Amino acid sequence: MKFKTLTEFIIEKQAEYPQASGELSRLLSDIGIAAKFVNREVNRAGLGDVMGYAGEVNVQGEEQKKLDVYANDQFIAALKSGGQCCAIGSEENEEIIILDNDVSRHGKYVVAMDPLDGSSNIESNVSIGTLFSIYRRRTVRGNAQLEDFLQPGRNLVAAGYVIYGSSTMLVYTTGYGVNGFTLDPSVGLFILSHPDMKYPEKCNIYSINEANYFSFPEGVRKYIHYCQEEDAATNRPYSTRYIGSMVADIHRNIIRGGIFLYPGTTKSKKGKLRLLYECCPVAFLAEQAGGKASDGFRRILDIQPAMLHERSPIFVGPVKMVEQAENLMRLYSSEFKPD
Repeated sequence: MKFKTLTEFIIEKQAEYPQASGELSRLLSDIGIAAKFVNREVNRAGLGDVMGYAGEVNVQGEEQKKLDVYANDQFIAALKSGGQCCAIGSEENEEIIILDNDVSRHGKYVVAMDPLDGSSNIESNVSIGTLFSIYRRRTVRGNAQLEDFLQPGRNLVAAGYVIYGSSTMLVYTTGYGVNGFTLDPSVGLFILSHPDMKYPEKCNIYSINEANYFSFPEGVRKYIHYCQEEDAATNRPYSTRYIGSMVADIHRNIIRGGIFLYPGTTKSKKGKLRLLYECCPVAFLAEQAGGKASDGFRRILDIQPAMLHERSPIFVGPVKMVEQAENLMRLYSSEFKPD
């Protein structure tokens, strides 16, 4: 059997587009290299001194785990040495990171990332992941600026995630479908294992943290009731599956068919998830997999961000499931509609 590696696949796809100059291909390869280092540390977390807290608090007000810091450092180092990326926006850093060395300052791209999503699950040996968004920079002279990141998701040139679980996978899109690559630890290569990923026709999973039920918008509570009702024609009730690691929930739902909901609450109408490096990459992947992503009222990829760490609610999954949730939000929770 002939296996196709991530590098081979990237080069092959580049050859299909004569206008491509190769920088994006090299950038995606750099992300794959960093992911291997993070995978190594994740897999030996119980043996090495990488568990527990680092003693710092990130810009989100969350205590940083040692693996958060390690993953952040690895992706920054890989992107800096590759030379295709001129700046990074990370969940772990308050300001953008300017890569102004001779190799990187002329890079055409900026990367927004969550280097280790779901890190609160590290000690529990639950799947965690990395999320990334790649934009073409807007400024043409000097160092990159914040405005290079403040672009709606429809401007994305590539996005994806890495999931560190029972196997490690890198899943990405450049706007021409979604493809998944599984890391073969025996040879250290990402191998194409899930070509042209799509939401299946039969979808019966909903993923939401129901502990927040009483602070959810009425439209979300109505949707939860809808998911739990018996109706053979629509294959209900649905099964509830919630891991608490966004990458793991999204990955399972693309493969098995289901919706992921992280709505706003009465205390925080914009929810918890960050628009640029959590909601947008997931939305781009979902649309390329035949699905839809919304904040309950608007397409996620059409939202114009105003801040690097801006937050947004998200409803993402198969089109019909997301549209049902949107309909209920419009009917019962208009007070949550963005200004």
